[in-house]
Amino acid sequence: MNINLTLIGQAISFAIFVWFCMKFVWPPITSALEQRKKKIADGLSAAELGEQALEKAKIDVDSKLSEAKSEAKNIISMAEKRQSDILDEANVKASEETSKKLKLAEQEVEQLSMRLKESLKKDVSKLVVEGAEMILKKEIDKSVHDKAIQDLVTKI
Repeated sequence: MNINLTLIGQAISFAIFVWFCMKFVWPPITSALEQRKKKIADGLSAAELGEQALEKAKIDVDSKLSEAKSEAKNIISMAEKRQSDILDEANVKASEETSKKLKLAEQEVEQLSMRLKESLKKDVSKLVVEGAEMILKKEIDKSVHDKAIQDLVTKI
């Protein structure tokens, strides 16, 4: 193989090209690759932190949801208890009111019956007096006496 000046010139040109690439081209490329590598690593760590935060948030949400459900159950049970208390109270009031009205009605019936009895006594006493007058006005004859009693009975 023949070594001539062209080969030496090409070797020198190649060496200058390699030196130029290593001095001016390679450092920006490697720094860009390092920055990209760092950015990717930062992104991965941020994603990992995000996943951890998401898991923590899920746990917090689940605990708060269970607390809310528990509180809702307590509120519902308190409302049901209050409802039963109100119903019991209303039943007691209704029974008291019913007994009062029943007593009043019984008193009214009793008063009415007393008035009717008194009225009936007055009417019967009038009829007895009228019958006695009729008997005394007429002569004492058995047939007339029986007829007067019959008339009195029909009036009653």
